[in-house]
Amino acid sequence: MTRFQLFRTLYQPLTLCVIAVAGLASTPLHAQPNAEATFAGGCFWCMEPPYDKQPGVSATISGYMGGELENPSYEQISRGGTGHVEVVQISYDDSQISYEQLLEIFWRNIDPFAVDRQFCDSGDQYRSAIFYHSEEQRKLAEASKADMEARFGQAIATEITPASEFWEAEEYHQDYYQKNPLRYRFYRLSCGRDNRLEEVWGEEAGGPIFE
Repeated sequence: MTRFQLFRTLYQPLTLCVIAVAGLASTPLHAQPNAEATFAGGCFWCMEPPYDKQPGVSATISGYMGGELENPSYEQISRGGTGHVEVVQISYDDSQISYEQLLEIFWRNIDPFAVDRQFCDSGDQYRSAIFYHSEEQRKLAEASKADMEARFGQAIATEITPASEFWEAEEYHQDYYQKNPLRYRFYRLSCGRDNRLEEVWGEEAGGPIFE
C-alpha cells in the first residue's frame, strides 16, 4: 500500500493551511543560491527536513526525476513502472555549505543497502540515487559512495546518474512535514524509517548540522 492509499484510507482530506515561515524578513538580500543538488532517498517528504535545517540551503523542492514520462503525477509515479523516482532538489549557496556536506547528510538519511525500496516504500520509484549536475558532483558522489562501501564492507545499492528533467511534485507534497505534522509523524513512525536509520548509522542517523 502506498502512503497515498494509506492516508486516503485513514483520513478524510483536510484543507491545507498556509505556513508562515518565521525569519524570512531577516534573510540577507544578497544570500542567493548558486548551486543545485538532487537526491533520491525514498519518500521525498522525509528528505526535505534534514536539508531545510542547514545554513546555506535556501530551498528544497520535492519532485520526480529519471523517467521519460512528461509532467508525471504522483498517482502515476506511485504505481511504478515510469522510471521516475521521488527526489528532493536542493538550492544552496556553496560558499556556506559544500556538496560534500550535502552528501554526508544524504547518506545518513537513507538505507544504502536497500534495492528498489526505502524503508516501508517499495518499488523502483523509491530507489536511492544521486543525480549529479556537473562532472565535479559526479566525482565527489562516486568518491563518497566508495567511502561508504569501504566503511561497511559491502556493496551500496544507491545509483549515481546524470540529472535529467526535474518535474516539481504537486503543491500538497511541498513542505508536507510542516503543513501536516501529525500525518507526517504518523507516516514516518509507521514506516520504521528512524528505527532503520539508527540501526544502520547509530548516533550519526539524520546527519550533522553544519554551522
